[in-house]
Amino acid sequence: MKRSAVCLFALACIVLLFVSFAFAANTIKVGFVDALSGPAGYWGNDELDGFKMVVNSVNASGGVLGRKIEYVTRDDKWTPALSLAMAKELVMREKVDMLIGTSGSASALAVSDFAKTEKIPVFVYAKSAKISGEKGHRYVFAMSENSEMAGRGAAAVLAKKPYVKYWIAGDDYEFGHTLTESVWNHLKALNGKAQLLGQTWWRMGETDFIPYITAIMSAKPDFLIMGSGGSGIIGFQKAAKATGMNDKIPFYQHTAIDYTLLAPLGPDGPEGVVGTASYLFYYPQTPENKAFVDEFKKNYNRYPAMPGFFGYITAQYIVRAYQKAGTFDKEKFIDALEGQVLEKSPVGNLELRACDHQVLFPTYYGVTKKVPEYKDFLIGTDIITVPPKDGAPSCAEIQKARAQAK
Repeated sequence: MKRSAVCLFALACIVLLFVSFAFAANTIKVGFVDALSGPAGYWGNDELDGFKMVVNSVNASGGVLGRKIEYVTRDDKWTPALSLAMAKELVMREKVDMLIGTSGSASALAVSDFAKTEKIPVFVYAKSAKISGEKGHRYVFAMSENSEMAGRGAAAVLAKKPYVKYWIAGDDYEFGHTLTESVWNHLKALNGKAQLLGQTWWRMGETDFIPYITAIMSAKPDFLIMGSGGSGIIGFQKAAKATGMNDKIPFYQHTAIDYTLLAPLGPDGPEGVVGTASYLFYYPQTPENKAFVDEFKKNYNRYPAMPGFFGYITAQYIVRAYQKAGTFDKEKFIDALEGQVLEKSPVGNLELRACDHQVLFPTYYGVTKKVPEYKDFLIGTDIITVPPKDGAPSCAEIQKARAQAK
């Protein structure tokens, strides 16, 4: 009797294993790794929500080439070591077909190296220019604008402004330095009269900005170029308003006009802050953007920010690449992604460039202001659109950077 029970149990396990394998073989399995809790959790959840919105719609219509998209998530708490461990677990144990996420630069670079070794596609949201630049490879795709693109876009507009004396300040980490270097290098090339008076850097997580602001104001620059990120942007803006700096010295922060930063600052956020973004829910007022915003609000009862937009287009690129390839072969899937143009996206046609696997976004440059349409937060106004050709490095520049890195 005991022997029969053991045999039945073993048989049940084999059947369960077979069913699980059969189910996995009939789905497209995606592993999502990013911060889903803590200060950076808003970004990860917004990305995931944008991605899910497309996936749920596609699955409801029968899936892709007869297969539905399945996704499994891991909260890396914005920690590089945890990101890499989770990516390995998703590939080795969960047998995912691809990875997406990693909005932290250090995490993205580590996971990208792993993906290169394992030859598995990875779609990343971090803003390090190295991802699609010197450390780019066949299996990594950059689904966010990077620090170099944002910097060039800002410089293209600032070069036409009357400012002469500049100061640089921000969080002392890679993004802060690469962003401000990009702004300044291209600004100087476009406007030879620009002068850099000095620089101020503080540790990540700094909360007392008053001493730094006092020193910057005493130097009397015409304009401040900032390299802050996340909560650092919000904290500095509050301190700038409290000290009156924003009324005396205009300053630039990437993403300062994005909903991610505008919402937590609320209606009392400082006006006159210069910002750039690759997506804005309130601009451009095209039918495609309005439809995306309406659908996102219907699903999640909030406006989409840049991360939500990135997740949304990532899912669309994936679906369309499988449709174009007509197969689930990994290498043909990658071939179909290279050079793919997402037509009529919320920001117009978007190319996933073949030479570096970078999505070529426009850069929106604007200045924060209170408007009657939105009573709970400020928005960016007087928007200037910088086309991708004026923001993204050329393929020749990418090839040169990769050759020098070898």
